Amino acid sequence: MEHQKNFDKEPKEKEFVEKLVTLNRTSKTVKGGRRMAFAALTVVGDQKGRVGYGLGKANDVSEAIKKSIDKAKRNLINVPMKNGTLPHEIIGKYKSSEVLLKPACSGTGIIAGGTVRAIMEAAGATDIQSKSLGSSSAVNVVRATFDAISKLMDAKKVAANRGKTLDELWG
Repeated sequence: MEHQKNFDKEPKEKEFVEKLVTLNRTSKTVKGGRRMAFAALTVVGDQKGRVGYGLGKANDVSEAIKKSIDKAKRNLINVPMKNGTLPHEIIGKYKSSEVLLKPACSGTGIIAGGTVRAIMEAAGATDIQSKSLGSSSAVNVVRATFDAISKLMDAKKVAANRGKTLDELWG
Protein backbone atom coordinates (compact mmCIF):
# COMPACT_ATOMS: atom_id res chain seq x y z
CA MET A 1 0.00 0.00 0.00
CA GLU A 2 1.41 3.34 -1.03
CA HIS A 3 1.78 6.29 1.28
CA GLN A 4 -1.19 8.65 0.84
CA LYS A 5 -1.92 11.95 2.57
CA ASN A 6 -5.43 12.90 3.58
CA PHE A 7 -6.34 14.95 0.52
CA ASP A 8 -9.96 13.81 0.61
CA LYS A 9 -10.53 15.57 3.94
CA GLU A 10 -12.48 18.77 3.45
CA PRO A 11 -10.99 21.87 5.08
CA LYS A 12 -12.61 22.50 8.44
CA GLU A 13 -15.40 25.08 8.14
CA LYS A 14 -14.68 28.20 10.20
CA GLU A 15 -17.07 28.72 13.08
CA PHE A 16 -17.00 32.52 12.79
CA VAL A 17 -17.15 35.05 9.97
CA GLU A 18 -14.43 37.66 10.51
CA LYS A 19 -14.75 41.15 9.03
CA LEU A 20 -12.17 43.92 9.23
CA VAL A 21 -13.99 47.21 9.81
CA THR A 22 -11.06 49.64 9.96
CA LEU A 23 -7.30 49.61 10.08
CA ASN A 24 -5.63 52.73 11.51
CA ARG A 25 -1.95 53.55 11.11
CA THR A 26 -0.39 55.82 13.69
CA SER A 27 3.17 57.08 13.79
CA LYS A 28 5.40 58.20 16.60
CA THR A 29 8.43 60.29 15.76
CA VAL A 30 11.51 59.03 17.57
CA LYS A 31 15.20 59.88 17.31
CA GLY A 32 15.79 57.51 14.38
CA GLY A 33 12.68 58.51 12.39
CA ARG A 34 9.04 57.50 12.48
CA ARG A 35 7.82 54.38 14.24
CA MET A 36 4.56 53.00 12.82
CA ALA A 37 1.88 51.22 14.83
CA PHE A 38 -1.46 49.77 13.74
CA ALA A 39 -4.91 49.52 15.30
CA ALA A 40 -7.42 47.05 13.82
CA LEU A 41 -11.16 46.98 14.50
CA THR A 42 -12.83 43.70 13.57
CA VAL A 43 -16.26 42.13 13.92
CA VAL A 44 -16.83 38.38 14.25
CA GLY A 45 -20.12 36.49 14.11
CA ASP A 46 -21.49 33.00 13.55
CA GLN A 47 -24.34 34.23 11.28
CA LYS A 48 -26.80 32.60 13.68
CA GLY A 49 -27.35 35.54 16.00
CA ARG A 50 -24.05 35.83 17.90
CA VAL A 51 -21.72 38.74 17.16
CA GLY A 52 -18.80 40.53 18.83
CA TYR A 53 -16.22 43.24 18.13
CA GLY A 54 -12.60 43.74 19.12
CA LEU A 55 -9.91 46.40 18.86
CA GLY A 56 -6.31 45.23 18.64
CA LYS A 57 -3.12 47.29 18.53
CA ALA A 58 0.35 46.17 17.51
CA ASN A 59 3.46 47.20 15.58
CA ASP A 60 2.52 45.13 12.51
CA VAL A 61 -0.79 44.73 10.68
CA SER A 62 -1.25 40.95 10.94
CA GLU A 63 -0.60 40.93 14.69
CA ALA A 64 -3.08 43.79 15.26
CA ILE A 65 -5.77 41.95 13.25
CA LYS A 66 -5.09 38.70 15.13
CA LYS A 67 -5.39 40.47 18.50
CA SER A 68 -8.63 42.19 17.52
CA ILE A 69 -10.20 38.90 16.34
CA ASP A 70 -9.25 37.22 19.63
CA LYS A 71 -10.84 40.08 21.61
CA ALA A 72 -13.96 39.96 19.44
CA LYS A 73 -14.40 36.24 20.08
CA ARG A 74 -14.18 36.89 23.83
CA ASN A 75 -17.09 39.37 23.98
CA LEU A 76 -19.88 37.87 21.88
CA ILE A 77 -23.50 38.94 22.41
CA ASN A 78 -26.76 37.49 21.12
CA VAL A 79 -28.91 39.38 18.62
CA PRO A 80 -32.61 38.51 18.96
CA MET A 81 -33.84 38.10 15.37
CA LYS A 82 -37.14 37.11 13.82
CA ASN A 83 -37.18 35.96 10.17
CA GLY A 84 -33.82 37.60 9.43
CA THR A 85 -34.75 41.01 10.83
CA LEU A 86 -34.97 42.77 14.19
CA PRO A 87 -38.03 42.50 16.46
CA HIS A 88 -38.46 46.29 16.81
CA GLU A 89 -36.93 49.70 16.08
CA ILE A 90 -34.12 50.87 18.39
CA ILE A 91 -31.59 53.68 18.76
CA GLY A 92 -28.14 52.94 20.18
CA LYS A 93 -25.88 55.66 21.55
CA TYR A 94 -22.20 55.85 22.36
CA LYS A 95 -20.62 59.26 23.04
CA SER A 96 -21.57 61.45 20.05
CA SER A 97 -22.52 58.55 17.74
CA GLU A 98 -26.09 57.36 17.36
CA VAL A 99 -27.29 54.43 15.29
CA LEU A 100 -30.93 53.87 14.35
CA LEU A 101 -31.81 50.25 13.53
CA LYS A 102 -35.17 49.42 11.95
CA PRO A 103 -36.70 46.08 10.98
CA ALA A 104 -37.43 45.60 7.28
CA CYS A 105 -39.65 43.24 5.28
CA SER A 106 -38.02 40.28 3.56
CA GLY A 107 -36.28 41.07 0.30
CA THR A 108 -35.11 44.49 1.45
CA GLY A 109 -31.52 43.45 2.21
CA ILE A 110 -29.17 45.23 4.56
CA ILE A 111 -29.46 48.98 4.02
CA ALA A 112 -26.66 50.30 6.21
CA GLY A 113 -23.26 51.97 6.17
CA GLY A 114 -20.07 49.93 6.11
CA THR A 115 -19.59 49.47 9.85
CA VAL A 116 -23.23 48.62 10.67
CA ARG A 117 -23.43 46.40 7.56
CA ALA A 118 -20.39 44.38 8.71
CA ILE A 119 -21.98 43.79 12.13
CA MET A 120 -25.37 42.78 10.72
CA GLU A 121 -23.87 40.45 8.10
CA ALA A 122 -21.73 38.78 10.80
CA ALA A 123 -24.83 38.40 13.00
CA GLY A 124 -26.72 36.74 10.14
CA ALA A 125 -29.39 39.39 9.60
CA THR A 126 -30.79 39.59 6.06
CA ASP A 127 -33.24 42.52 6.12
CA ILE A 128 -32.46 45.67 8.09
CA GLN A 129 -32.58 49.43 7.60
CA SER A 130 -30.22 51.67 9.53
CA LYS A 131 -29.09 55.25 9.77
CA SER A 132 -25.95 56.51 11.42
CA LEU A 133 -26.49 59.83 13.22
CA GLY A 134 -23.85 62.08 14.73
CA SER A 135 -20.18 61.12 14.73
CA SER A 136 -19.08 58.69 12.02
CA SER A 137 -15.98 57.47 13.86
CA ALA A 138 -15.84 53.73 13.15
CA VAL A 139 -15.13 52.66 16.74
CA ASN A 140 -17.94 54.82 18.13
CA VAL A 141 -20.43 53.64 15.48
CA VAL A 142 -19.60 50.00 16.29
CA ARG A 143 -20.08 50.63 20.01
CA ALA A 144 -23.36 52.49 19.38
CA THR A 145 -24.59 49.57 17.24
CA PHE A 146 -23.71 47.09 19.98
CA ASP A 147 -25.51 49.34 22.49
CA ALA A 148 -28.63 49.14 20.30
CA ILE A 149 -28.33 45.36 19.91
CA SER A 150 -27.94 44.87 23.66
CA LYS A 151 -31.15 46.89 24.28
CA LEU A 152 -33.22 44.76 21.87
CA MET A 153 -35.92 42.60 23.46
CA ASP A 154 -37.24 39.38 21.99
CA ALA A 155 -40.91 38.41 22.12
CA LYS A 156 -40.36 35.74 24.81
CA LYS A 157 -38.77 38.26 27.18
CA VAL A 158 -41.60 40.79 26.65
CA ALA A 159 -44.26 38.12 27.23
CA ALA A 160 -42.52 36.94 30.40
CA ASN A 161 -42.28 40.50 31.75
CA ARG A 162 -45.98 41.05 31.16
CA GLY A 163 -46.91 37.66 32.64
CA LYS A 164 -48.49 36.42 29.42
CA THR A 165 -47.87 33.65 26.91
CA LEU A 166 -46.60 34.28 23.39
CA ASP A 167 -50.05 33.44 21.95
CA GLU A 168 -51.72 36.06 24.16
CA LEU A 169 -49.13 38.64 23.13
CA TRP A 170 -49.52 38.09 19.36
CA GLY A 171 -53.30 37.67 19.54
